[in-house]
Amino acid sequence: MGEDVSLSALFGLLVFLLLLSACFSGSETALVSLNRYQLRHKARQGHRAARLAERLLQRPDRLIGLILLGNNLVNFSAASLVALIALEIGGEPAVAIGTLLLTLTVLIFAEAAPKTLAALHPERIAFPAALVYYPLLKITYPIVWLTNTASNGVLYLLGVRPDDAVLDSLTREELRTVVHEAGHRISNRYRQMLISILDLEKVSVDDVMVPHNEILGIDLDEDDQVIQRIIQQSEHTRLPVYRDNIDQVVGVLHLRKLANFAKLALDRKSLLDLLEEPYFVPEGTPLSTQLVQFQRRRERIALVVDEYGDIQGIVTLEDILEEIVGEFTTGPSDEDEDIIRESSDFYLVSATANIRELNRAQGWELPTEGPKTLNGLIVEMLETIPEPTTCLKIDGYPIEIIASDENRIRTVRIGKRIVENEKRAE
Repeated sequence: MGEDVSLSALFGLLVFLLLLSACFSGSETALVSLNRYQLRHKARQGHRAARLAERLLQRPDRLIGLILLGNNLVNFSAASLVALIALEIGGEPAVAIGTLLLTLTVLIFAEAAPKTLAALHPERIAFPAALVYYPLLKITYPIVWLTNTASNGVLYLLGVRPDDAVLDSLTREELRTVVHEAGHRISNRYRQMLISILDLEKVSVDDVMVPHNEILGIDLDEDDQVIQRIIQQSEHTRLPVYRDNIDQVVGVLHLRKLANFAKLALDRKSLLDLLEEPYFVPEGTPLSTQLVQFQRRRERIALVVDEYGDIQGIVTLEDILEEIVGEFTTGPSDEDEDIIRESSDFYLVSATANIRELNRAQGWELPTEGPKTLNGLIVEMLETIPEPTTCLKIDGYPIEIIASDENRIRTVRIGKRIVENEKRAE
């Protein structure tokens, strides 16, 4: 009877030790698997378990030392207990069988299963564990400190500095992945806005500026009636003012200063007195930099110049903001005017259209490195201005020249992208 009670107690203690081993193994995986940014967010919101888990993870060597201390103590005790049980049941031959059974049991129930569960639901296991480990670390600190000092000494000899390990900040590409993986937590519109903000550094003023030949401004050499008509019909609040051509710019006119202009006689001197100094920026300036410069200088419009000082175009604050949030206007956009759908697979496109805007509007993947317009892309590829009916393919997109003149392409037809794998399958 005494032996039965003794065996029952030993088996009960063994089960308890295996449960402790499972808790140590699972909690270790759960704590390490926690999303550090979600953890920090919950800690700042006042979640007590999250705060404790964050403190524990600030020194992972101490946390791991505590868990390994407990796990090894439990596993070694279980092994000794199995040996006692095996000797009492079947003698020495049973010890080998008991060791094998214990190994399988620990592997399945105390390692694989709890660690898999912890990896799938880290917060459900890590937070309760943090409530236990934090005070337990205080109690066992001398032993943990001693083991960590020894292990860190070994790492130091190998050239590893544990104190140098810090939580790295996310890179731009990693942050893009986080935004993409947010799923339903962030609406598609806001997700696209966040990605556009991250991409501002990749985009330059050259990509969004109004090109030189499309700049609308006031030529002081024009008649008074022409200047007055331009001012009255302008859709923009700021217009560059120049003599003869845009390269001879003398200033920028804010039309709000001419609220009563229609009722007054045209006065060139008064008009010149109202001009603001033009603001020039070099081509190739990233939009992220230009946005900051607009804010610092309290400007909303800038003239883009090349290395020789020649004006290449105009970029405005609205152009940069539209790059982030999309078009502000509710009427027909320039993209609508540049693209006419002929059929489900073909579009008539103005060759002056900006490639990035075409890609964004139609979901295309035309190359954006190099020329900014479709005309420039085709001319660069063919190294000549093609005649109408000329056909070519760019990155899988069939393109036919519809109209051109001696100095540029005017209209092209673009078809659905042809993927090589699909072509072989057909």
